[in-house]
Amino acid sequence: VQLVESGGGLVQPGGSLRLSCAASGFTFSSYYMSWVRQAPGKGLEWVSDINSGGGATYYADSVKGRFTISRDNAKNTLYLQMNSLKPEDTAIYYCKVQVDLLAFWGQGTQVTVSS
Repeated sequence: VQLVESGGGLVQPGGSLRLSCAASGFTFSSYYMSWVRQAPGKGLEWVSDINSGGGATYYADSVKGRFTISRDNAKNTLYLQMNSLKPEDTAIYYCKVQVDLLAFWGQGTQVTVSS
């Protein structure tokens, strides 16, 4: 299993970013996928989930209405569209999948929201 995130960067408050997670080594279209983040000096925070077909999505209250999770099963890629970004969204963002009771994580992509 390999997960590779990209798309992070420095953005001003109110700005937008789109994160991607390229997946390989498993049948991507069969699994729930998640985004999880870790802010500086804090623990892991679940951000969003999407079911295998993409028809059901779930969000943490802190991002609801601002972030949108999606997936392209033909491209084995997970996305997170982040709008109206706030300084408190600054974190390393990870994609995650659980396969056969094991959790797999990408290396993460840094998102910094600052003026």
